[in-house]
Amino acid sequence: MLTVSSLRTRWASLLGSFVAVALGVGVTAAMGLCLAAAHDAGGREPQRFAGSPVVVMGRDTLTVEVRRGPSTAHVSKKLAHPHPVDSELLRRLRDLGPVRTDGAGRDAVGVDAPVAAVREVVRESGAGAEPSGETGGDRVRVLTGEDRRLADPAAARDAEALVGVDALLGTAAGVTVFVSVFVTASTFAFAVALRRREFGLLRLAGATPGQVRRVLLGEALAVGVAASAAGCALGAWGAPRLVRALVEGEVAPPWFALRGTTYWPYEVACAVGLSVAVIGAWAAARRAGRTSPAEALREAAVDTGVLPRSRRVLGLALLAAGLGLLAWQLGTEPAELLKRKTYTTRPMLLITAVAALAPLLVRPLAGLVRLPGASGLLVRENARASVRRTSAVAAPVLVTVALAGCLLGSALTVAESGASEARDLTRARFVVTGEALRPVRVPGATVSGSASTAVFVREEGTALIRSEARAVTDMAAFASVARLPVVAGDVRDLDDRSIVVNEEWERHEVGSRVRVWLGDGRPARLRIAAVLARGTGNGGAYVTTANAPGAAVDRLDVGVRKGADPAAVKARLRASGTGGQVRTTEAWLAATHPRSGPQTRLGLLVVLGIALVHAVLSLAGTLLMATSARGTELRSLRLAGATRAQVLRVVAGESVVGVAVGAVLGVAVTAVCLGGLAVALGQLSAPVTAAVPWGLLGACAGVCLVVAVGASVAGAARLSRLDGPSTGRARGMSTSG
Repeated sequence: MLTVSSLRTRWASLLGSFVAVALGVGVTAAMGLCLAAAHDAGGREPQRFAGSPVVVMGRDTLTVEVRRGPSTAHVSKKLAHPHPVDSELLRRLRDLGPVRTDGAGRDAVGVDAPVAAVREVVRESGAGAEPSGETGGDRVRVLTGEDRRLADPAAARDAEALVGVDALLGTAAGVTVFVSVFVTASTFAFAVALRRREFGLLRLAGATPGQVRRVLLGEALAVGVAASAAGCALGAWGAPRLVRALVEGEVAPPWFALRGTTYWPYEVACAVGLSVAVIGAWAAARRAGRTSPAEALREAAVDTGVLPRSRRVLGLALLAAGLGLLAWQLGTEPAELLKRKTYTTRPMLLITAVAALAPLLVRPLAGLVRLPGASGLLVRENARASVRRTSAVAAPVLVTVALAGCLLGSALTVAESGASEARDLTRARFVVTGEALRPVRVPGATVSGSASTAVFVREEGTALIRSEARAVTDMAAFASVARLPVVAGDVRDLDDRSIVVNEEWERHEVGSRVRVWLGDGRPARLRIAAVLARGTGNGGAYVTTANAPGAAVDRLDVGVRKGADPAAVKARLRASGTGGQVRTTEAWLAATHPRSGPQTRLGLLVVLGIALVHAVLSLAGTLLMATSARGTELRSLRLAGATRAQVLRVVAGESVVGVAVGAVLGVAVTAVCLGGLAVALGQLSAPVTAAVPWGLLGACAGVCLVVAVGASVAGAARLSRLDGPSTGRARGMSTSG
């Protein structure tokens, strides 16, 4: 009964938590529905051989045996150069019926014949033999029905896009849960601080600590149930719109859509909502249970005991864990810090640690504020005295600014470092790109042709690693236009029996031999001619075209010789009939190494949008609660001679200080994350180009500032008769808050 009565009278103070949990549940449900669609996606209809009932496709995967604990398993990777359907099998297929080929190559053909007959011919020809553990994979595959789309050139792009959808939605869902718990915990903690006298009265009336805790947890559970129901409705409304945004943002394939009726996302979202509400209120409930009966007599507004020993220990432990993990990764595997999964999740640990320790930091940071006049002094001292209120305002700003700085800053830093690295790897003045380029000789220029390929290596016997590679046609020409970061050996020693690798490879000693599988799956044993610095991971390996069968030249790097006219060389390139697009190196780099792709932009927009909306809701709810409980204090200012405008300016100034403290703490977390990333780039011998998104940080802080000032001033303006004394009612409002 006490919980029900409390809900009826305290609904306004619980509104912020309700909206935060409902929003988190809604986003989680929408993400879950889209994830379900991605996992159950059948794909687009077959395009390439839509008119053929059967498609025979050359082998396009490499399957290798690896160790999995005490047993072995087969793992597969996509080949860079799928096998063609051989001439003998093609002749026998033509005996069964019409065979369709197309300009995309003979890696697959359509057959108008019964599938059983086609399978029999494939089996008799030996093309469908069981894969071996070393070369892996049947020579051909027989595809029917919807599986025929696997022969479409777009099938691989669609599969890659769906992996990107999974990564984006998973990241956004994780950030949503984190921010929801963070905001809910902050809101409940501040609500408990405002209700100290109420809980003191309950304790004075005989309530046990356990009963007080159960009251607060009951409120949280009721909020969780109601918010989960509202959030599921919000998710059902938002999922189709999210799908449309993913398609329009070129993250998902054009055919991507919600499919059928799926219930598990709603179940997961409801579980998340209830967990977020209870977990967010747990620490506040424990503190409420420790409220002493003497709190009923407290009149002082100065916060004391704002950082219990348990919270201090937790904050210091999280801070040590975050910094220790960063130092450990820098010392053992700095390349991990460049991965999106790492720089997306690592800031959460530091944000939680700094938020837990915020009461220790509020007073010294607020003390740095120097505003003119008596109002400025009052703003500063109020912010320092009311640590809980200032911390509650700073917390959502901290999480928003830190996520914006760490996520976008890390993505931009890695992208710009990769672009700078690519620029450093070449001396070419022009780059020609296209499919199946024709090598040409141009007076006054050195032209080096290369092809995209891949090599595969089994590391430690437990993993099959695919490394992107370039196949070089003329090593002398390549050496004159390239500027590779060689740490050992000489790239000019590269020949048909050798390979150039980087330090990321398990074996990278010059002169040693490494067993690899080439782009078409053939095994080879090659000598390491040179070793390159690891860099950002975009360097890959280098082989000759003899070790890239089936690879067509897709890039010409053109260097201008001394004394030659670059404009004339460019004109000759365009007139030489290479069959590709001629661009300056700068233009090519701008096109192939952008600051961020559509997936990155949309992913960051989703994640930061979630954080910002939660921050805005938390700020508005917290400040409306806080200001409505300050009737006696604000009326005392009026009795002391302050005008209404001065009182409102003081309230607004305190909000500005709280937002500023949160922004400073968010920038500090950003500095730690980007600083660690810069150190990692330096250790990897990659260009260090730390990119701090000051514009976005300012925009996030600005939105929070506008909302905070608006909510606090609106709350103060709503107090009854600021122009008159009426202290009795003011005191009633204070004690009930």
